[in-house]
Amino acid sequence: MADEDLSGLKIDKTAGAFRPAMHGKRYLLWIAASLAVLIAILFATGVLSPRVEVETATVSMVYPSQTFTLLNASGYVVAQRKASVAPKTTGTIEWLGVEEGSRVRAGEILARLENRDVTAARDQAAANLVNARASLEQSRAELNDAALNFNRQKELVDQGIVAKSDFDAADARFRKARGGVNGSNAAINASRAALRGAEAAIEYTYIRAPFDAVVLTKNADVGDIVTPIGAAATAKAAVVTIADMGSLQVEADVSESNLEKVRVGQPCEIQLDAFPEARFSGAIHMIVPTADRSKATVLVKVRFLNPDSRILPEMSAKVAFLQREVKGEEKKPRTAINPAAVITRNGKSVLFLIKGERVSETPVKLGSRIGDMVEVQSGVKAGEKVALKPLDKLRDGKRIKISEK
Repeated sequence: MADEDLSGLKIDKTAGAFRPAMHGKRYLLWIAASLAVLIAILFATGVLSPRVEVETATVSMVYPSQTFTLLNASGYVVAQRKASVAPKTTGTIEWLGVEEGSRVRAGEILARLENRDVTAARDQAAANLVNARASLEQSRAELNDAALNFNRQKELVDQGIVAKSDFDAADARFRKARGGVNGSNAAINASRAALRGAEAAIEYTYIRAPFDAVVLTKNADVGDIVTPIGAAATAKAAVVTIADMGSLQVEADVSESNLEKVRVGQPCEIQLDAFPEARFSGAIHMIVPTADRSKATVLVKVRFLNPDSRILPEMSAKVAFLQREVKGEEKKPRTAINPAAVITRNGKSVLFLIKGERVSETPVKLGSRIGDMVEVQSGVKAGEKVALKPLDKLRDGKRIKISEK
């Protein structure tokens, strides 16, 4: 009986060995399932999926006028009225009253040369004129006295009271006095001319603006010697260079083969490289009646219809020659994109906006066609990059790499 009780206390080794084995299999299955789910999640989020190589396009601002542009040309802004202002006489600059950017009016003094010598000559001429006028008064008094004496001698000689020789002497004196008056008048005229010449010489020492303009460059300074021809080694010819900003025009080269597409008065749209976001209204002012044989082009001058203070000479410009004038709403730029970048999903137009190494599926609202572009009314901004192709391999959050093509 005791042996039976003891046998009941033995451990079943077969059952103990089976349970750990079954527990290990379930653990491995759980790990495998977890890894599968994790891998599926990583693939779904694009972490383990290969990156898609894409070509890109940029959302840009376009103008409706591009749809009726006949021809484009490039050129530069040029002042049609421009002057290098120089003195008429050689001298040393004593005062300079302008600098680059100064706005001047016609006749305004820009600079003054040292003028003590011509000022002294002017004073001398003025004194000579005063002296000539005094001499005239003296000559007139002499003439008056000679005339009275002549008349008395004439009456006396007629009465036989005086000799004929006395009358002849009185006549000679009268003629001499009259000649003296004429001489004094001539001296006054000569003195006046000398004074005007001296005043002109002083005026030549003042360098004035020939027309309303803006100073472009200052070529000399106080103390510099300036001369009309600039021949001396230390001399300078122009003091300043000025330009009439109201005369600014774009000079563009148009190919001879496209000359039939342009005409005087034709509406144009001007874009300056300095202000790429702005468009300036213009019209063809002149087609220069000669061709450049080396380039096979003809120079066309386009005037600005609405001058702007931002426009400066020598700026680079692009000119669009239009089929018609730009209307009110067409003057505003519009956001546009290459239509090949748009795809329809779930009945909506979407773009794949590039953000770093991934794309974001972005719904957009499209507008009308603008040439080979399509207007985007909402969803993206100008300057952003979107995927162009292959769109069928993309989805939201997909990892990408930019094509080097």
